[in-house]
Amino acid sequence: MSQPSQGHILVIDDEPVVRESLAVYLGDSGFKVDTARNGDEGLAIFRNKHPDLVICDLRMPLFDGLDVLKAMNSESPETPVIVVSGQGSMHDVVTALRNGAVDYLFKPLIEMEVLEHSVRRALERGQLLKQNRQIREQLELTNAELERSLDLLEEDQEAGRRVQRRMLPPTPHVFNETCHFSHRIIPSLYLSGDFVDYFRIGPDRIGFYLADVSGHGASSAFVTVFLKTLTNRIQRHYEKRASTNALSPSRLLTAINQELISMALGKHLAMFVGVIDLAENKLVYCIGAHFPPPILVNDGVAHALAGRGLPVGIFSDATFEDIVLPLARKFSLVAMSDGVLEVLPEESMEEKEAHLLAIVGQGHQDADALAAALHLDGEVEVPDDIALLVINRDA
Repeated sequence: MSQPSQGHILVIDDEPVVRESLAVYLGDSGFKVDTARNGDEGLAIFRNKHPDLVICDLRMPLFDGLDVLKAMNSESPETPVIVVSGQGSMHDVVTALRNGAVDYLFKPLIEMEVLEHSVRRALERGQLLKQNRQIREQLELTNAELERSLDLLEEDQEAGRRVQRRMLPPTPHVFNETCHFSHRIIPSLYLSGDFVDYFRIGPDRIGFYLADVSGHGASSAFVTVFLKTLTNRIQRHYEKRASTNALSPSRLLTAINQELISMALGKHLAMFVGVIDLAENKLVYCIGAHFPPPILVNDGVAHALAGRGLPVGIFSDATFEDIVLPLARKFSLVAMSDGVLEVLPEESMEEKEAHLLAIVGQGHQDADALAAALHLDGEVEVPDDIALLVINRDA
């Protein structure tokens, strides 16, 4: 049973004795061998059969071995070529190596083991070069596919960001000519897990919330779509009723908690939900693990709102509590997601909260002014999504 070939070798030599002796020896060593009598014939076989290695005489009539070497190196630089010569000088050796030869042997080849060693070493080198080329081509193909995928992903993310922006309420926006709402969302990625909404509930009540969904990106942004849908449902509910009952923030958080758990999205959120009653000058609010605490400025005095509550979307038996506060004729209410804490220079949490209280206490016309005070104006990169909600009543 014949052994499989260890490689395909082309021998180009104008001396029949040398050519045949090389072919016999290499054939006995397990190689498949083709022979050529001159450079023209050798190049024709090389282009037709694509051997793994070429052994080429340096001095041949008509088509010199160096010309053959140059042509082969130009057409297939990975194919190793061993040059042999009986009258070569050091200049010939250097020239051959510079033109792509992997080895240079001198005639007569008395010790054929030296030739076989050179052949096997050159074949290994040629195989490595081919493998490297294949790996490089595969990497280039993979990179091209990855770039196309990233381009598509970026297009999808950009489309999602435009949709998410359209879901946000207008900013700034005025209710009943005196109550000004504004917001600012600064995402850490294309899409944000932070969301803000405010909406009218009857003639004198305004509902609002700031939500911070766990995580970042598209999966968190999906939950904000659910929240917007719920908000629209609430608005339609009250628009259809002749008399409106007060919306309870705690009942709203309970409903969101139950729906999130039933949806099994693996997401939870922190929320600050409130209802401002302009006729009775009061704020009804509920907090579900929202931090830092919202800040109310009543007649120029700033204080953090009480209440912590449980995260929304984790505990099926979670309960939430409504808190009622009187509002001055002139007040400001500011809520921020916890991403703002990541950009404050202070080290301790107490110092960060005090810093926020001081900034809000100075008064800000809208969310953009607050962002500027926090050095978040312009295009900034942030480690976590940041949402700002600013509510002002003039009188």
